[in-house]
Amino acid sequence: MVVAVVATISIVARLMLLSLSRILCCRHCVICKMETAVVRCAIELGIPDAIESHGSPMTLSELSSTLGCAPSPLYRIMRFLMHRGKFKGKLNSQEHSMAALILLESSPMLLTPWLSLSASVLDDDTSSFEVAHGEDIWSYSATNPAHDQFINEAVTTQGKAVLVPTMIHGCPEVFNGLSSLVNVGGDNGTTLKVLVKAFPWLRGINFDQSHVVSVAAVISGVENVGGDMFESVPMADAAFLKAVLENKGKVIIVDAVIEEAEIDKLTDVRLALDMAMMTHTSKGKERTLKEWGFVLGEAGYSRYTLKTIHAVQSVIEAFP
Repeated sequence: MVVAVVATISIVARLMLLSLSRILCCRHCVICKMETAVVRCAIELGIPDAIESHGSPMTLSELSSTLGCAPSPLYRIMRFLMHRGKFKGKLNSQEHSMAALILLESSPMLLTPWLSLSASVLDDDTSSFEVAHGEDIWSYSATNPAHDQFINEAVTTQGKAVLVPTMIHGCPEVFNGLSSLVNVGGDNGTTLKVLVKAFPWLRGINFDQSHVVSVAAVISGVENVGGDMFESVPMADAAFLKAVLENKGKVIIVDAVIEEAEIDKLTDVRLALDMAMMTHTSKGKERTLKEWGFVLGEAGYSRYTLKTIHAVQSVIEAFP
């Protein structure tokens, strides 16, 4: 009888723990969405810029006076963000803010397609973005300059602040023996600016759509070229790109590689990126190494090497 009671209590305890685990999981999902919205609110209010410009920690009254808002709601915003670790008493200045990326991912244009994800799963030929907005993300960006600028700023910030410096320090040898490098989908040329500065012997070609490079800055050692990458790509010793292949010379691909059998601290980010690709594009995806091998083989590349760096992305060198 005692054994039966103990067993019953054990089962009940396990069910309670399972129920609690599910509740906590649901709350985590909800809170993460709230956190994104509150961080966006802080950026729109100018809180990070105000504190940075002040040069030292600010009191609530100083911050509310600078922003021109009431102290009470501002206090509640700051209390939440400090609890979530977004603000601390010590300044942590960075040359490149990630605000553009947060504003892009939390914008109505990119949030709305998530509500149509199930529709795109049922209709594999139409992305969630197309369901929500009636056209693909690239067509939308071409006719909406403000959104296009958001994308360019987010990509530029992420590359200049994190990805390119990590690549330069993690695998500089991939640029050995090159005299020219074309960055396919190079936006405003910031990536090449950093690379040419690190490897001054390189001649950079910044290649993107004409409306993108038409407003790109003049950068020493970098030539801006407009065009369609699906028709032709300017010749160079190597192409630096993400998820696009051309069939002449070495190709340097910087992209996420999903390892389903090996889980690390960045796996959840890579899988989340794959969900974002599914939501915002019709055929885009993050690939496993096996899938990359198939794509490279179909494109005519006989061999490739994979180099991991301290980032979500890895570096793939493909050779004819």
